[in-house]
Amino acid sequence: MRLDIYRRAEQDGKFSYLAVPETRNIPEEATNTDWEVEARAIEVADDAQQIEDYDIQNLNGQLAEKGYAVTSTMH
Repeated sequence: MRLDIYRRAEQDGKFSYLAVPETRNIPEEATNTDWEVEARAIEVADDAQQIEDYDIQNLNGQLAEKGYAVTSTMH
């Protein structure tokens, strides 16, 4: 699958990341924050469960449930 990745600055110089399928816009509940484009159309295996570079866990579960996936809050 192909995903667009967005990032948002957090405290201590860290970032949160949002993964959205390439064909979709950022969901409404996420548009009220300052997401910036990090990467467009990255290729990820259809059965991938995480994207380590962006600390996104349970990728397919989040996409199925919400239509997007966000950085794990459990660092």
